[in-house]
Amino acid sequence: MCVIFFYVNSEPKPTGYKLILASNRDEFFARDTQTAAKWSNAQHCYGGIDLEPGREGGTWLAIGSEGGIFKVGALLNLTGEPKPRDAVGRGMIVADYVRQSAGQYDINNYNQHLLADCNKYSAFNFVSIEIGDSTKPAQIKLLSNVPPTLASFQQGQCYGFGNSLPDSPFEKVRHGQTQFEQIVSQHGHSDVATLSAELLQLLKNKHKFWPDGELKRRAPSWGQGLSALNVHIEEHGYGSRTHSLILVDANNKLHFIEETMLGLDPNGEWERTHIEKQCEST
Repeated sequence: MCVIFFYVNSEPKPTGYKLILASNRDEFFARDTQTAAKWSNAQHCYGGIDLEPGREGGTWLAIGSEGGIFKVGALLNLTGEPKPRDAVGRGMIVADYVRQSAGQYDINNYNQHLLADCNKYSAFNFVSIEIGDSTKPAQIKLLSNVPPTLASFQQGQCYGFGNSLPDSPFEKVRHGQTQFEQIVSQHGHSDVATLSAELLQLLKNKHKFWPDGELKRRAPSWGQGLSALNVHIEEHGYGSRTHSLILVDANNKLHFIEETMLGLDPNGEWERTHIEKQCEST
């Protein structure tokens, strides 16, 4: 389970942001993970890395910046769907997208190739964003593989996606998107410290948006526990183990902020990472 909210604008005002993104990664606390960092095999990419045996090298959220073009990828599983026999690990979907050249593997080419071969994976939503020349609108796409569909979205609006199809969002995604819109409206021209504090407060919201018919249908046993933005299901050692923010300001300065659990107790120690990178312009 994961949730993501974002706002994209390729030509913001001088005090604004090209990208405002907030995401929770929900996973088993014991799953081995590398915290957000520059990738050793792709120096222009930043994100966490899955270290689970058999899934090494994949990721759930990452950004690449090369030649003045930003590519952002995020993966969310589709809860409650049957798993194909011999399903291929999904984490490389994001990793391959952000690290490959935006020329040959731009957002359109990448998604078309993925759409043609998406049935070999367990059910997923793949969010992809490409921000380039300020004279052109940023591109936003959502590819789901159950059923195989590819949808495009316009820049300049706030979006929220979770572990269901976009036309049947969970209640927490619906409410979270409304709160995210308020944050962007009120703090979309604030400094990084102020904006990030507001976004992290949203991601740490433990209120259960329950009942939720779609979530109950997809996860009848875990539904209520999964109905908060900040998930914690103690008996299963599962929950929101990583809070991530990605901000790109009007001058192409990237901020990747992550708070992630160090142990198995969400009330224990957390590590905060803040990556700052001045990226080139087109």
